[in-house]
Amino acid sequence: MLTQKTRYSMLALIRLAKEFGKGTMMISEIAESEKIPKRFLESILLELKKNGYLGSKLGKNGGYFLIKRPEDVNLLEIVRLFEGSIALLRCTSEKYYEPCEHCKDEATCTIRWTFKDIRQYTFNKLEGTSLAMLI
Repeated sequence: MLTQKTRYSMLALIRLAKEFGKGTMMISEIAESEKIPKRFLESILLELKKNGYLGSKLGKNGGYFLIKRPEDVNLLEIVRLFEGSIALLRCTSEKYYEPCEHCKDEATCTIRWTFKDIRQYTFNKLEGTSLAMLI
C-alpha cells in the first residue's frame, strides 16, 4: 500500500505537470487544489526539489515548477523515491533483495514466483506511466 506521502507527491506532480512551461505555482495553490495539508506538502516539494524534479523561485511570483518534461517523469521513479522497493516481498525485489527467512528453496517457491510476477507487472505499469499520461 502506498503511503500518503507518495500519493500526495503524485497529486502535486500531476498538478505541476498541468502547468508545465507556464511559470511557478505557490504551495498554497497546490495544497488547496489537491486538498493536501500545506505543511506536509512543503516537505514533499522540498524532497522533490532535492531530487531534481522541481525548481523553485522566490519572490512575488515565486513558487515551484516542474524541471523535467511531464513525458520524462514516470510513476516508478516517484514510488521508488518515497517508498523504496515496489516489491511486496523482499525476496522478489531487484534493488532491495533480501533472502526469505521462511523459504526452503527460492528456485521452487511458488509464492515467490507469483509475487515476482506481480512485482514485474507493477514495475512495467509504473515505468510506462508518465505524468503526461495523467494530465
